[in-house]
Amino acid sequence: KVQLGRRDLADRRFVEDLIVFHDPAGNRLELVHNPMTASDPFVPGRPIDGFVTGAQGMGHAVLHVKNIDQMLAFYRDILDFRVSDFGLSPYPLYFFHLNGRHHTFAMVGSGRAGFHHFMVEFQNLDDMGQGYDLAQLDEGRVGYTIGRHTNDFMTSYYANSPSGFFVESGWGGRVIDPDTWQPHETTVGPSFWGHERLYLTEDGGRKTLRDMRLKAAADGQRAPPLVDCPWLYGQGYK
Repeated sequence: KVQLGRRDLADRRFVEDLIVFHDPAGNRLELVHNPMTASDPFVPGRPIDGFVTGAQGMGHAVLHVKNIDQMLAFYRDILDFRVSDFGLSPYPLYFFHLNGRHHTFAMVGSGRAGFHHFMVEFQNLDDMGQGYDLAQLDEGRVGYTIGRHTNDFMTSYYANSPSGFFVESGWGGRVIDPDTWQPHETTVGPSFWGHERLYLTEDGGRKTLRDMRLKAAADGQRAPPLVDCPWLYGQGYK
């Protein structure tokens, strides 16, 4: 069931109009029209160079799902989200793009429902790394140690939020051409290195994911080189 959002809701979202509906798992979705542009500059909580947004949107969002086939049919076939890549081991993962960002949306076939994480991408690697230092000062705040993903080449860490989901802070994400990109299976695991899941037990998946990273290292798996030059922080992966 699709409903037009109420005027007061549109005002709170700072958009001209929106429609509201739910996916097969009951997650509420809002599609908005003509979002307002703030006139005041963004003021961060500490000095940073800002975030990668613009045509790539705010970052990405990831859901836990119980029935990944049902959700795949909805997001891919009805909403026309385009598959970037997928993994089947140690659990199903599907990644979708809507623009040049490698993925704006993803699903983790964890057998549960709910929100897994959202990601924001920093313009400057040092801003992300300094945030990691700050997060480590708060015991239990870090959920995944710093590491690098295999599909979008993002270097990132994950922090536990008070609401029970993760917040991923990243840098250096891959930029794709949506018109020529071909979906494929990623078989080397989620990360080249790092991203130790501190919230998992050894028998609850932590060792399995570590073994996949060690195998990737033994096999020489790595991202393509990013040349260090004056325009480093404006460079994306193709």
